[in-house]
Amino acid sequence: MTLLRREFFGVVGAAALSAGFLSGGKMFADEVDAAPNYATKIFKSRITANPSKKYCESLKAAGFEGIEISRWNVSPAEALEIRREVESFGLRIHSVMRAWTNVNIENQYAKDIETVKKALRSASTYGADTVLWVTCEAKNVKNLPMPKPWDFDVDFDPATLRVKTVAEGDNTPYEKYIADQNYATESSIRAIEELIPVAAKEGVRIGLENVWNNFWCTPKFFAAFCKYFNSTWVGGYLDLGNHTKYSRCEEWIKELGHNILKLHIKGYKIKNVSGKLGGGDGQWCAIDEATIDWKSVRKALDDVKYNGWVSVEENNHSDERYSKILDNFIAGKKIDEK
Repeated sequence: MTLLRREFFGVVGAAALSAGFLSGGKMFADEVDAAPNYATKIFKSRITANPSKKYCESLKAAGFEGIEISRWNVSPAEALEIRREVESFGLRIHSVMRAWTNVNIENQYAKDIETVKKALRSASTYGADTVLWVTCEAKNVKNLPMPKPWDFDVDFDPATLRVKTVAEGDNTPYEKYIADQNYATESSIRAIEELIPVAAKEGVRIGLENVWNNFWCTPKFFAAFCKYFNSTWVGGYLDLGNHTKYSRCEEWIKELGHNILKLHIKGYKIKNVSGKLGGGDGQWCAIDEATIDWKSVRKALDDVKYNGWVSVEENNHSDERYSKILDNFIAGKKIDEK
């Protein structure tokens, strides 16, 4: 861990320590009572690059408990100052969003790896236990034939994660896409294996997010990738909404299981349910307008014993309204209940 992070423990005092905000990699969820009707506890968060005093005041008043920060490229001194400000409101920076890189483009690989290392070190100083990272996008797919999202049926080698076919029937039209898929996977494996020692040193986990980047397109395949490393420092950063066009949220949760490190939540409205796993064409919408069965999603999270954070990734409502929406979701109530 960074020196500044260790020094910070002596600065903030016993009150912050007893609140559990400086537990580093320790699960914050272990230190409080479980939510009513469930054996698991979920904490409420929003995403920002600038957790100003006004922003933190609003979150705290609305009942949020933490922040995911997208400001990863900061000096240790800057991260420490931001952390002090956020924690003075009784909030925690629990995660850092590094987001997209391009590790499957060779002349960008080394530069992008260094940025993820920087994000891991910044997260350590912030007191966060996870960095969200999208390793890359299958690079040449825009003009390539691909299955419809809800028609993906990926057959892959569990030992190497190399994809054989991506849909039922003749896969000849998808050969170039499959080649790009495999190269992206191989590049991502190389990158993650290089970064695991840094993650372990900093006490910060690598949360892989799968964001319409044209590979890991089924729950089983994404889960297999997250489990491939057999490391406590690597897991899935699951977005409850992003993957809905491929298959139901419940399918992703079931396959990932205890490999879910964190959650995002946003709304998606499917026009026509299609495919074997219940995906379908649709459009973005507010969380409380989604066609997602949020009660079933909450139960699925409880079934896999998910204790942790959920961060709102949309801006359709006020902090107060989102806090209520998340309260309903966490309690297993109708999500648009007032």
